[in-house]
Amino acid sequence: MKPWLHVVGIGEDGLEGLTPATRAVVEAAEVLVGGKRHQALAEGIGAERLTWPSPFDALIDELQARRGKRVVVLASGDPLWFSVGARIGRRIDPAEIVYHPHVGAFQLAAARMGWSMADVETLTVHGRPVEQMIAFIQPDQRLLILTTGEKTPAQIARFLVERGFGQSRMTVLANMGGKDEQRFEGVAESWKHAVPPFNTLAVECIAAPDAALLPRVPGLADELFTHDGTMTKREVRAVTVAKLMPMRGALLWDVGAGCGSVAVEWMRAARYARAIGIEPRPDRRAMAGANALALGTPKLELVEGEAPAALAGLPAPDAVFIGGGLSEEVFAAAWKALKPLGRLVANAVTLESEAVLAGLQAAHGGELVKLSVARAEEIGGLRGWKPLRPVTQWSLVKR
Repeated sequence: MKPWLHVVGIGEDGLEGLTPATRAVVEAAEVLVGGKRHQALAEGIGAERLTWPSPFDALIDELQARRGKRVVVLASGDPLWFSVGARIGRRIDPAEIVYHPHVGAFQLAAARMGWSMADVETLTVHGRPVEQMIAFIQPDQRLLILTTGEKTPAQIARFLVERGFGQSRMTVLANMGGKDEQRFEGVAESWKHAVPPFNTLAVECIAAPDAALLPRVPGLADELFTHDGTMTKREVRAVTVAKLMPMRGALLWDVGAGCGSVAVEWMRAARYARAIGIEPRPDRRAMAGANALALGTPKLELVEGEAPAALAGLPAPDAVFIGGGLSEEVFAAAWKALKPLGRLVANAVTLESEAVLAGLQAAHGGELVKLSVARAEEIGGLRGWKPLRPVTQWSLVKR
């Protein structure tokens, strides 16, 4: 099929910044699609003008209705890097589309900062919860962030200060490559700049001696979570998440989510990992939501109800953790929904639930282990070991 749709990246320098071949495509358009800012960058072209519809998902219908015409969609920078091109490509056959990349905000920002692209984390909070950048606050980490508006840098500065990174250097770059390019510099703890609404933020994370250390690998300290005492403890949680094997974009069902510690750690461990926490108690769902915001996983989805009934209709998972409400019926429902090569982990602390795991392991195979942890604590003026409640863990992969 001959391509009829062109998705063109454009910069602040407008048509002048396009290659001759790409500019010819734009000038020959019968339909020109883009935001008001994009349209202004392509003045003088006699094409039908179509701005982003509301809701945005209606864009696909608008495009398909014009199949057969020469349609050009304008997008900022690289249209396949945190931009509209990827969304279009998921709904329209890529064989019908030609992409025309342009130097994007990340490349321009890295050049302005003198940073190697291979050594930075590139993030977007444009139209997304700003809290998701919290998971990337690490000592000596460099971040390039597409922001969601003029208030975003101040929000990120507050997140940095709250976690002991107040001396982090921040640079806002706006209108890069255009005649109105601007640059604002400062440190997180004293950030006061008023910046343009469309900007890219560069952050060089600098940790104070007492800064919070929040690694992406599982095993965050228990005290970082709001909880009521019933939670998967740090050492067991690290083993649990390792057995669940977080992967990019993968979905976890956290059955009996409690305060959400396993789901939060799963989402932090891999880019774009998703999780649905199933929890009947509203107080624990509230704690899980608060923990998700505080630890940089604001997209944690929480579902009210008890398994197995609450599992019906949920999208198929890549991994399942059963931390509460264990039964043969819950396992059967989760196992049926689990994708091929999906991972299932179930933890038990009571004799009754341990017996259920033993029976399931005998019937289905997998690995059954006993996890025992003791922590050193003071006993009078001396120290001794205080054991935590042992946990029986069953894990297996669906093949």
